[in-house]
Amino acid sequence: MDWMMSDPRRQALIDSARTVVIKVGTSVLSNDDDSLDVARIASLCEQIHRIRRTNRRVVVVTSGAVGAGMGLLGLKERPKDLPHLQAAAAVGQAHLMRLYNDCLQAHSCRAAQLLLTGNDFRSRERYLNVRNTLQTLFEYPVIPIINENDTVSISEIQFGDNDQLASMVNNLLDDTLLVILSVIDGLYDGAPGAPGSKVIPLVENWDGVPGLATDDRSRRGTGGMHTKLKAVRRVTEVGESVIIANGRDSQILDRILAGEEVGTLFVGERTRLPAWKRWLGYTMQPRASLRVDAGARKALVEKGSSLLPIGVTAVEGDFDVWALVSLIDPDGHEFARGLAGCDSRTIQSIRGRRSADIEAQLGSLAPEEVIHRDNLVVF
Repeated sequence: MDWMMSDPRRQALIDSARTVVIKVGTSVLSNDDDSLDVARIASLCEQIHRIRRTNRRVVVVTSGAVGAGMGLLGLKERPKDLPHLQAAAAVGQAHLMRLYNDCLQAHSCRAAQLLLTGNDFRSRERYLNVRNTLQTLFEYPVIPIINENDTVSISEIQFGDNDQLASMVNNLLDDTLLVILSVIDGLYDGAPGAPGSKVIPLVENWDGVPGLATDDRSRRGTGGMHTKLKAVRRVTEVGESVIIANGRDSQILDRILAGEEVGTLFVGERTRLPAWKRWLGYTMQPRASLRVDAGARKALVEKGSSLLPIGVTAVEGDFDVWALVSLIDPDGHEFARGLAGCDSRTIQSIRGRRSADIEAQLGSLAPEEVIHRDNLVVF
């Protein structure tokens, strides 16, 4: 295959990445009969080895356990009920990890398995434990191989698909590049395969991008372009970049690291957020909200202020102190998230009131702010 000339701007962005998070879709790893494509796994591991030789850290978020289990169990189509999905995952996961480990050992490296659920990201303690485990694994000649723990996941703690898991793993780490490998060449400016439709090489402005997604998805996978764009958005909003590319290209990782204009590059939209802010704004899911007036929104967005009681117009939901809440502006749009400095009952009793009036009523117990700016993320 003739390689194209590298793009200097793309190359500079890739050169700045200390960690490469690679998400591999089920269809990338599978043959037509649902068995795992050993040659493709071996090729990916060889390219991963070359990335490591550039002194970068590599994490792989892999699908394929259910698909592998389907092949081993002789299933002709993906199970639709949870028990059979989990059974297929249990059978396939061991086979999948053995293949990764065997292929990595050819390059004096090993696979380290991490099976995660949504609760590992919602709990701050467990979230930090995952991060610390990854940081420690980077000290050794191993590649962390991450998958959702399908055998125990239920709807309340599922990620939904491994694109979302990959975005959360990416946001655990610093100075990253997320590479999503699928069986599509990137984001198209029209329907893939339609006459005149072309891959968009670079996305810097999100306006109009969601409308380009189609509902097409592979027979084996769980996500389509809509889910990929949701994952991309989570990553670019914290200041990191993403490439969606075709994992069936036998040299795709080499080409990406060489700065070639392959796939679609989505550029980070802001200065990189610190890990604490990433967890607050882009990992946890709030279960309650506070509505604020226009003045409070302006102070939070433009001045970086804390949220004061006088700016709160309504409390929606019951919650305890330090719960994560959404902030909703007068137009009904969520524009920020933060950790509440007091519970919902307290906020309900002091909302819309001036600090002096609250202090006269509550004395030394009066809260100075509803959400401190250090515990707040503005989108």
